[in-house]
Amino acid sequence: MLVTVDTGGTKTLVASFSEEGVLGTQIRFATPPNSVDYVTQLRKLLVETYGNERVEAVVVALPGIIKDGVAVWCNNLKWKNFDAQEALAGVLGDTPILIENDANLAGLAEARVLHPIPHSVLYVTVSTGIGTGVITDGHIDPGLRHSEGGRALVEFQGKVREWESFASGQAIFKTYKKYARDITKKRTWNEIADRISRGFLAVIPIIQPDTIVIGGSIGTYFEKYGPQLQAILYEKLPAHIPSPTLIQAAHPEEAVIYGCYYYALDTLASPTS
Repeated sequence: MLVTVDTGGTKTLVASFSEEGVLGTQIRFATPPNSVDYVTQLRKLLVETYGNERVEAVVVALPGIIKDGVAVWCNNLKWKNFDAQEALAGVLGDTPILIENDANLAGLAEARVLHPIPHSVLYVTVSTGIGTGVITDGHIDPGLRHSEGGRALVEFQGKVREWESFASGQAIFKTYKKYARDITKKRTWNEIADRISRGFLAVIPIIQPDTIVIGGSIGTYFEKYGPQLQAILYEKLPAHIPSPTLIQAAHPEEAVIYGCYYYALDTLASPTS
């Protein structure tokens, strides 16, 4: 059994997988604002739920820059230098604890389900914030694993701002006073497409992905803004920069836990693991 933990800005999802990739029980809880409380609650849940099971690995996804098991910075949780590896060590005995960025893991899962797997995939989760993961030939790109596309600085409404400050799910709710599920006007969705496009126009010329996969809570409504977003990219990108294919995530809100599964398989199979 493999255990996966998707730590989001508002909720945490814990799930199990068989080694064949069959998704088992899923448990959700509100992500505590304090990392100490998060560790306490997660350790208790893991012990109570899986303490008597044979677990090959626990993969924990965190929404921030991860270096050697330490969350250097989680923007939406405001966690800084959180040593998740140390905090969770030994929770299930000798079971290895693997820590990785959530968008990297989601991108890994979404790239693996494409046939054939594109050479370069840019995964973008538009949820509480905006996270990005770059997948090259079916693996998290080692040179870009610390990239934070949602923090890209772009011009919007006459000011230079972070992309996620005006295009994330949280920003959309603040602007329109509605959740995505309640937005019905085509004009509003066209405005949302414009907001999302601003960051893409900045990062596409740098990464030049073959495919962009959009996930997260806003990814669930891809059909509402996807065609308009694709049209903006075709219009605005320089002629010599190919416009990537835009697709909706196969698992818009569960891509992270599937990515945890693939990451565990890859790590356990590695001769250096």
